[in-house]
Amino acid sequence: MACGGGDMAKRLRKYIAWRTSDEGFLRGASQFETLVSKVLAITMLVVIIVIILDLMRFLITALLNPTDQGFFAATLSEIFGLFLSVLIALEILENITAYLKRHVVQVELVIVTSLTAVARKIIILDLEKITGSQLLGLSLAVISLSISYWIVRNLHRGRV
Repeated sequence: MACGGGDMAKRLRKYIAWRTSDEGFLRGASQFETLVSKVLAITMLVVIIVIILDLMRFLITALLNPTDQGFFAATLSEIFGLFLSVLIALEILENITAYLKRHVVQVELVIVTSLTAVARKIIILDLEKITGSQLLGLSLAVISLSISYWIVRNLHRGRV
């Protein structure tokens, strides 16, 4: 037994030495990033399912309880907001899975996701409750993200 314990201690020291080396540390960090990405992907799948269920509940409620103005008159922006929430969640999931495949964040995809999120905000916007500076901020966000997308897209094509 004493011999086995010494062998185990030797292997443990060797493992610790390897893990503290640059190669071992970077491999451990990569494994951790992969684990976190998988947890995020699973979590995002749950979020997508919940959003879809919420959208279905909302649609059924709107269809079964129509207002005098029609089925979707007062709730159309909410329905579009829920649809765009599903699309945004799918784009985030795509970002995560793309990272799992290549271990690189795809900047173009992140910008498109951001544009979709800003578009969602604009679609569900209540113009009576927004200030001029908030509207200006959203405008600047759209312009900045659009220019960023154009630059990144052209860089990937090899010309600017």
